[in-house]
Amino acid sequence: MTAAEPGARVPVGRSVRVRVAATSANLGPGFDTLGLALNVHDELEVTATEAGVRVDVTGVGADGEHGVPTDETNLVARSLLHVLDRVGVEAPGLRITATNAIPHGRGMGSSGAAIVSGVLAAKGLLEGVVDVTDEDVLRWATELEGHPDNVAPAIFGGLTIAWVDETGPRHKQLAVHRGVSLLVAVPEATMSTSLARSLQPDAVPHADAVFNLSRSALLVAALTQSPELLFDATEDRLHQAYRASAMPETSALVRELRAAGHAAVVSGAGPSVLVLASDPAARLEAARIVEERPGGAAGGWHARLLAVDIRGGTVEPIPSSAVA
Repeated sequence: MTAAEPGARVPVGRSVRVRVAATSANLGPGFDTLGLALNVHDELEVTATEAGVRVDVTGVGADGEHGVPTDETNLVARSLLHVLDRVGVEAPGLRITATNAIPHGRGMGSSGAAIVSGVLAAKGLLEGVVDVTDEDVLRWATELEGHPDNVAPAIFGGLTIAWVDETGPRHKQLAVHRGVSLLVAVPEATMSTSLARSLQPDAVPHADAVFNLSRSALLVAALTQSPELLFDATEDRLHQAYRASAMPETSALVRELRAAGHAAVVSGAGPSVLVLASDPAARLEAARIVEERPGGAAGGWHARLLAVDIRGGTVEPIPSSAVA
């Protein structure tokens, strides 16, 4: 990042379009480390205005009990304003139009996507004012999210390994083997990430830590080279069992799918379930189990056949002639 000139401002009227993918973090054993971008997207258009913040939302979070804020407290707006503050640029007014498709509170990275959307929007608005790098985007998104495992795949796409060293958050992007097929079973119920984390113990047995180290390493190989190893590679002793009491239906579905030979894990903090299938036929069989089990589709579970998003988050300018 280059420093902003004194008095630098975002030009009023400048507009950008942002697109960010859903994510599934942890993937079983890779707690706070592994993440996968999914082809479900939130999209938004942001315009710098003279004053005030207005957010118009369609799709998920537009209204009802789970409606999102439509002022400066909106997470996208807060993330964008955070970046402007970090680079020392006076914040303009903002008009944000969001079209949301990522379910909220389901373990599909909706908060991470909102944060990344705001940071990428700031990057686009700052074009020619401050030079923002991909590393800056990851650092600021991690500051806001707290962990890089969700924001890294949302930014870069594909499978990501995320870690933090003395320089800040870092990542490695990997291509997923074309034989891997994804299924996400999404319930009507929601789950608080903070509640899920509160159930995690401060220490785990040494044997469990070693177990997860081996499975995490194996999972990277399974996802990138050897999908036939996915079932063994998704075993976990670090976090899912501790959170089971908070989402018994999720835990029961994971057990049922694994008993049938499917590599099923809790998606992120839950309550959605991710299945990493080694072929399309296995994915269809897993979908059948989800929708035919007691309390399946009729009880609020929906099987979504998804793919890996390889593009990551994008931001592009909107010509002034195209702005309403």
